[in-house]
Amino acid sequence: MSRRSREAITDDPHAGFDRPGKRTRPRTKDRPTYTAAVEAMVVTVDRGRFRCLLDDDTIVTTTKARSLGRTGVIVGDRVRLVGDTTGDEGTLARIVEVQERETVLRRTADDDDPFERPIVANADQLVIVAALADPPPRVGMIDRILVAAYDAGLEPLLVLTKADLADPEGLMATYRPLGVSVVAVEPGADLSTLREALDGHRSVLVGHSGVGKSTLVNALIPGVDRQVGEVNEVTGRGRHTSTSAVALPLPEGAGWVIDTPGVRSFGLSHVTPDSIISAFPDLADIVTDCPRGCRHLSSDPECALDVAMSEGRLAAERLESFRRMEKAFG
Repeated sequence: MSRRSREAITDDPHAGFDRPGKRTRPRTKDRPTYTAAVEAMVVTVDRGRFRCLLDDDTIVTTTKARSLGRTGVIVGDRVRLVGDTTGDEGTLARIVEVQERETVLRRTADDDDPFERPIVANADQLVIVAALADPPPRVGMIDRILVAAYDAGLEPLLVLTKADLADPEGLMATYRPLGVSVVAVEPGADLSTLREALDGHRSVLVGHSGVGKSTLVNALIPGVDRQVGEVNEVTGRGRHTSTSAVALPLPEGAGWVIDTPGVRSFGLSHVTPDSIISAFPDLADIVTDCPRGCRHLSSDPECALDVAMSEGRLAAERLESFRRMEKAFG
């Protein structure tokens, strides 16, 4: 029986209704443009919530929009927000876009871990904080963080704390051939030299637990009151007091410092020798004459770096320092 015949013999008003197929309505390809979205900087991350600073200094609590999927958001990211951006208590905005990062500082859990862990985005200076005593300096850790700085394209700065407990000259001499700027500080001393080195930069502080990163931040930014801890007298290790990275503005708009939790290892499985060579322009020109497969170590035959040193075109101290960098992740 035809549909017209059924309609003619029934009083049911729905009898002639055909349910549409599942795919009869095409899915729209139009997506939101978020033209009204506002730009902000991520200053801290805490359990799926992101605190962002707007250009007018308003702090907004946000979450990721579903459209971002697995896109990671880390401290230092420049993002675009929609929703309630007043910053009032109880409000929540959404991050709808993470803008392209200029730099990314990464590390892995260890040298066998294939997964990179982004730490901070858009920094331009990496401040390696090391104590001269209590706990004693770990040159291997400093070298590894230096390698990460070169790999990320960040300018390294070595800050030696607790200079009242030990002479900093020996450690300064170790890194002088690499051209790394070194500043030694002690409790209660004038920090003008360090402030000058941080001025105009977005600096991320990285170092072993207990070396005084948070203490340094408290001295640079009065009133911030970052939690500090004591070094264990038995193990010589510091206690983790910072649980997440946080970006803080320096007084008078002189730049930013990003305090990070203390680390006890710094994996570099994501780093390649070529990325380190590129950080040394004078060496990069020399290694173009190396044979294929050369790793530029002292055990590699016919390495152009050894030839340049023997001819007086490369200082032995600089070559030794560079090879120490390669051994840090090799």
